[in-house]
Amino acid sequence: MKKILVIEDNPDVSENLAEILMLSGYEALTAENGKIGASKAQSENPDLILCDIMMPELDGYGVLHILSRQASTADIPFIFLTAKAEKEDFRHGMSLGADDYITKPFDNVALLQTIENRLKKSERLRAASSKAGDSFEHFIDEARALEAVKHLSENREIRNYKKKDPIFREGEHPRWLYFVESGKVKIFKTSTDGRELIVKVAQQGEFLGFLALFREAAYPESAAALEDCSIKLVPKQDFAALVFGNRDVNARFIKMLASHIAEREQQLIELAYNSVCKRVATSLTHLCDQSGPVIHLLREDLAALAGTAKETLIRTLTDFKNEGLLSVKEGVLEVLQVEKLREMPN
Repeated sequence: MKKILVIEDNPDVSENLAEILMLSGYEALTAENGKIGASKAQSENPDLILCDIMMPELDGYGVLHILSRQASTADIPFIFLTAKAEKEDFRHGMSLGADDYITKPFDNVALLQTIENRLKKSERLRAASSKAGDSFEHFIDEARALEAVKHLSENREIRNYKKKDPIFREGEHPRWLYFVESGKVKIFKTSTDGRELIVKVAQQGEFLGFLALFREAAYPESAAALEDCSIKLVPKQDFAALVFGNRDVNARFIKMLASHIAEREQQLIELAYNSVCKRVATSLTHLCDQSGPVIHLLREDLAALAGTAKETLIRTLTDFKNEGLLSVKEGVLEVLQVEKLREMPN
């Protein structure tokens, strides 16, 4: 049963809306002002929000402003309820990221049709973003119905990179959003003495370089091909139109940023507290989870991923081989007991 939150300070309107929704098979939640509504949206995680504009404590614009900047609520469809029909109100609400407007007094059938259509669109976009192997074209197809992103698929350039080729360098200013069409890419930091620390291995279906575009700053890291790969380039102005012009797509990138931060925090914890054996084991299990037990990776890259010296890595891999955890044939690693590596103590 879909859950709909009604934020409305008029008790008669709120009660009427809740009754209509329940009779139509929805679970209805109510809040009598904007502050309570914003709090309830965060705690209840509704599937859709109906929100009045003119309310005490916090108006509808304020509610939308708060919820659209939190990863847990940013992608919830948001529909304004208002007695005002002036163009300025519509324009202001849509510029903040509202999905639709319903004017009061409203027609019950039109109200339910609007809710149903918004829920269906939200489900399509969530399904598109949740598919691990989603192609770039599929993502664009799902978003093309949204006016703000209709030009994103135009003027795309595809570049092919050979193994070890740089894609972008730390300190450069971004011109593109990168999408990995095929192959693997390492994202890495370089120390003053030239040593690398790989912070992420990106593979097919992942975006690169969006953090610098969000910050409008230079790249904080470098990227290079771990193997032959194809990269699609989206001009940064199209990225801005995509992200800042539409709430649904904005929410996807907010989640990617949240994931990015969580990954970096976890990596810092592991580097600080885990032993070398544990770090190497964790790197191997991550690679297995990404692309299977056979690992085609240079020893220096694997060492950079684990945050250790190449010589230390080789000694650790030799120990793992002697314990029957992996095999090495012609320089290629194959993990034989991934669960034992995963459970290796610190």
